[in-house]
Amino acid sequence: MTVLTDTTALREACAKARRSRYVTIDTEFVRETTYWANLCLVQVASEDELFAVDALAPEIDLGPLYDLLRDEAVLKVFHAARQDMEIFVHEMGDVPRPIFDTQVAAMVCGFGDSVGYETLVTRLADVRLDKAQRFTDWSKRPLSPRQIAYALDDVVHLRTVFEKLEASLNETGRLGWLDEEMAVLTDARTYRIEPDNAWKRLKPRSRNRHFLAMVRAIAAWREREAERRNVPRNRVIRDDLLLEMAAKPPHSADELGDVRGLSRRLGDTGEGKDLIAAILEAERLPEAALPLVEAEDPRLLGGPTPLGELLRVLLKIKGHEHGVAPKLIAASSELDQIAVMDEPDVPALKGWRYELFGKDALALKEGRLGFAVKDNRLLLLHLDEQGAVAEALIRAAPHSSAPRPSRGRRGGGRRPRRQSPDASPAP
Repeated sequence: MTVLTDTTALREACAKARRSRYVTIDTEFVRETTYWANLCLVQVASEDELFAVDALAPEIDLGPLYDLLRDEAVLKVFHAARQDMEIFVHEMGDVPRPIFDTQVAAMVCGFGDSVGYETLVTRLADVRLDKAQRFTDWSKRPLSPRQIAYALDDVVHLRTVFEKLEASLNETGRLGWLDEEMAVLTDARTYRIEPDNAWKRLKPRSRNRHFLAMVRAIAAWREREAERRNVPRNRVIRDDLLLEMAAKPPHSADELGDVRGLSRRLGDTGEGKDLIAAILEAERLPEAALPLVEAEDPRLLGGPTPLGELLRVLLKIKGHEHGVAPKLIAASSELDQIAVMDEPDVPALKGWRYELFGKDALALKEGRLGFAVKDNRLLLLHLDEQGAVAEALIRAAPHSSAPRPSRGRRGGGRRPRRQSPDASPAP
């Protein structure tokens, strides 16, 4: 088990890894008390190399690793890549590319929504992972051999998972289905929050534009403060308190000191004065500068329509038939838009999703498709212009192109051991 602690060794290992077609990558970090993740360990496996990089070693420069991640001749394989990618965007100022996310690939191959790494390893590599170190504090040194072995398991077995998923995707011609999701993951904007947009994650229910302007101003101040101090947002101001302040904003240092949950001395600090200034500026905004609230189609306000519910049934049938996670084909909100809008601009009606689901969704909406039950099996009925049955196709028969040696437990995998729910700057 190799743990690299100096730049020379890292440079040599990365040079060898760059000769491979792909590398599998994983990270270990701690984040419970910080805004940015504290990168502790990076695990790398190529087709014939395996090593871990101690990111906290005092004598190491991670430049050679970042050069590997930028090398477009080498495919970078992650499982549930978003957290790892966010870390690298912050640490190296760039996005690793090209990438392959096995969690997304597994959704295309019929393993369900957001399948965990542990589940895929069990089902594709026939290996049971050791869970004993899942709550390790990766910032403490030295790391034990068992901790290192546990960390390296995340990239060792990922090779098998990747190769089997890739083979399945190539066999079924579905590799291109990942392109849209990979494009989102390799866009640096995915991992950056502009302070003026931070208020949107609070999802305030009010549609009062003056109130929303105040929420925006306070949330932007909080975002800048959390990043500057490198602490979780709620360490600056809790979400519920932020919304209360927006409803009844303080206008002076004394009023700010009276806000429960905040330091009484905050108003006398530079940060507190900045907050008061942001509040006063928000109150002076002209109408044109207030946040715009997109008006929802009134037909969507009453919840799912009967047609929307039928589209949900159709989505389940299509996902089951083709071995693709329904969540990847269409979001619930898209189904409601298809049900009530004349020309909804949704991904479900474009590209491979249209061929897989959207085409039949429109046929159902237009009365050219119906449902029937026969011998406890759900049928799709193709109807002619008079509504008569033109063709009956069994759509609920089990079928999947996924490599499935056995049915395993679905679950969250191993990622949650390192994530604080408040700390992430990404939405």
